[in-house]
Amino acid sequence: MTDKALRLGTRRSRLALAQSGQVAEAVSQVTGRPVELVEITTYGDTSREHLAQIGGTGVFVTALRDALLAGDVDFAVHSLKDLPTAQPEGLTLAAVPVREDPRDVIVARDALKFTDLPRGARIGTGSPRRAAQLNAYARTHGLEIEMVAIRGNVDTRIRYVHDGELDAVVLAAAGLNRIGRADEITDFLSIDTVLPAPGQGALAIECTAADADLVAALGELDDPFTRAAVTAERSLLAALEAGCSAPVGALADLLADGQIVKEMRLRGVVGTTDGSRTVQLSTTGPVPETHDQAMTLGRELAAEMLAQGAAGLMGERAH
Repeated sequence: MTDKALRLGTRRSRLALAQSGQVAEAVSQVTGRPVELVEITTYGDTSREHLAQIGGTGVFVTALRDALLAGDVDFAVHSLKDLPTAQPEGLTLAAVPVREDPRDVIVARDALKFTDLPRGARIGTGSPRRAAQLNAYARTHGLEIEMVAIRGNVDTRIRYVHDGELDAVVLAAAGLNRIGRADEITDFLSIDTVLPAPGQGALAIECTAADADLVAALGELDDPFTRAAVTAERSLLAALEAGCSAPVGALADLLADGQIVKEMRLRGVVGTTDGSRTVQLSTTGPVPETHDQAMTLGRELAAEMLAQGAAGLMGERAH
């Protein structure tokens, strides 16, 4: 291996730079080479439209992948939940490192918990998935909330609360942890209340399939359990033929008996954004040992969800 710097392609947002900086350090340790960040602006960063309108799928990813294929960068770091489920020709997912906390959280005024928010509380999110599940929870628990569509980076979203425009915003725990703002979280939403986006909390490290040395080096950062879990979650999403902006939640977690991991449980939910109808199912099986086994877990649960009417709850199915 040469000691020439490796070029890491990253989005410019504070969160993306924090994530990429952490990966850069780890890659530098396993390769013995310096890593420089190459900032790339994506369509999702510049468009002012809501993610659900611009399609969600791939809007933060395409420019990074184009840079990889053009040879402008050596590898790229993505938030796994932003990745379209189809892997493009010529690129490989070299590593999925250990996952951060996958949960969604509330940042609310006056340090309020979700269930303590006042009647008619205005809660901001750009995610139909979060809106669907919080509205469903509110309906079944007699809470009155108003979900408000917002977008923007973490700082922008939290400012809506500090400025008094919103009572609370919903964000990913992982993002706040990575930028050092976990102390602003006022409530963690239980997985039983809101299932995260498929892949939430996990990172994807991608490079060209042809660079065997780099694929092998990056592979040292791979966590097999995290990869199996997110593969199952993304397989469910793909089988539902839904894009990243669809109201689909999924989480695969490991069920252990003491120190021994016995099984993997995959939970999935899809619902109308107003929370009036949801399909939520789970399945448990042996921990997948291959990519195909993880894919099968996701596909089988998706088939059960579709049989219970999941397709009709997603609005336009993304193809």
